[in-house]
Amino acid sequence: MKYLFINSVAGFGSTGRIAGDTCRELMAQGHTCTIAYGRKQEGYEDVPTVRIGSNLTCRLHGLRSRLLDDQGFGSRASTRRFLSWVRQYDPDVIWLHNLHGYYINLELFGYLRTCGKKILWTLHDCWSFTGHCAYFEMAGCDKWKTGCGSCPQKGAYPKSILLDGSRRNFERKKALFTGIPNLTLIVPSQWLQHRVEESFLKEYPVEVHYNEVNRAVFKPTPGDFREKMGLTEKKILLGVASVWEERKGLKDFIALSRLLPEAYRIVLIGLKPEQIQALPKEIVGLPRTKNVQELAEVYTAADVFINPSLEETFGMTTLEANCCGTPAIVYRDTACEEIACRFGGLAVERGAENLLKAVLTLTKEETL
Repeated sequence: MKYLFINSVAGFGSTGRIAGDTCRELMAQGHTCTIAYGRKQEGYEDVPTVRIGSNLTCRLHGLRSRLLDDQGFGSRASTRRFLSWVRQYDPDVIWLHNLHGYYINLELFGYLRTCGKKILWTLHDCWSFTGHCAYFEMAGCDKWKTGCGSCPQKGAYPKSILLDGSRRNFERKKALFTGIPNLTLIVPSQWLQHRVEESFLKEYPVEVHYNEVNRAVFKPTPGDFREKMGLTEKKILLGVASVWEERKGLKDFIALSRLLPEAYRIVLIGLKPEQIQALPKEIVGLPRTKNVQELAEVYTAADVFINPSLEETFGMTTLEANCCGTPAIVYRDTACEEIACRFGGLAVERGAENLLKAVLTLTKEETL
C-alpha cells in the first residue's frame, strides 16, 4: 500500500520521530511511504519527504496568525500546489499528524471529504477541537465542549497579538473536521481519548495507541555523565524537555531545589542559554542534545526522573526515562500518570512539597 504522512515537522521533536518511526516500520513491511512536512526537516535521509510550502510561506502564515488569530487558514496557494501533488502521488492511506504549525491550509479537508481514501489522524494535543489553544488544563477552560470565544489563552501558542478569532475558528474547524468518511482518530492516551469523546470529534472511532520509543536506544546505558558533571556523590533528579515553557513545570523544579537536602542535585536538559543563566546554583542546566545515545546515558545515570508538566497528552520523556530503568514522578490528572505508574513510578498532586515527598519515597529517604 502507498501511505502519505502529513506533519508539521520531519525528524524533529517527538511528533517528527513518531511519524518517522511509523513510516520506517511500514517501509520495512514493503509499503511505500512519503512524509509531507511544513517547517523543519532533520535526520530523514532514509525516508522520502516532500515539503509543503517554504520558509517564506511559513513566516507569512505565522504573521497572519499573530494578527488575525486564524492558525490553519493561511498557506492557501502552497496547500493547493501540495494537493495537486497528492493527486498525482495517489496514496491509499493518508495519515495526518500535527496540522498546526503555520504550514498548511485546512481546505485540505475539502479534498479529504471527497477523495475516497482511508484517513488516519493521530492527535498529539487538543488543538483539533478548540478554537485556539493546544492545551486548556492550566487555564481551567472548558469552552471547547460547547463553543469557544473570549479566549483566555489568546497569548498562548498559537499566539495572537491582535484579534481573538477563537469563536470563528471553533465553528470553522467543526464544519471542516466533521462528516469525513473513513476517518479514524488515534490518540496516545486514555486522557486524550476522554476529551475527544466530549468534543465535536466524538462521531469518529477513537483508538488509543500508546507512543513507543526505540528500545534499542532507550535502555539502561552506562556512561560517565556523573563523573563529567562532578555528581558522583549526588542523587540526581532529572528533567528533560524540548522546550521549557511554563506548562512544563520549570517553576516547580526551582521551588523543589530550595527544599532538597545537599545530597540531591537537579539536572535539567533542553534549556535555552538565558534560562540556564537564571537558574539557582542548586540546579544544573544543560541545553538540548540531539545525541540520543548521550540522552540515554543521562536517563540511566539519574536516580529519579521528574516530569511536573501540567498539560501532557502522553509524555515521551517519561517513557524514555522508564525504558532506561529510571522511575518517574509525575502529576496526577495528566496522561503522564498512565505511563509512570506502569513502570513503578508515582503520580502526585501538584506542588514542590508533593514532589519532595515522592522523591524521598523513591530514594528510600525517610527524613531530610
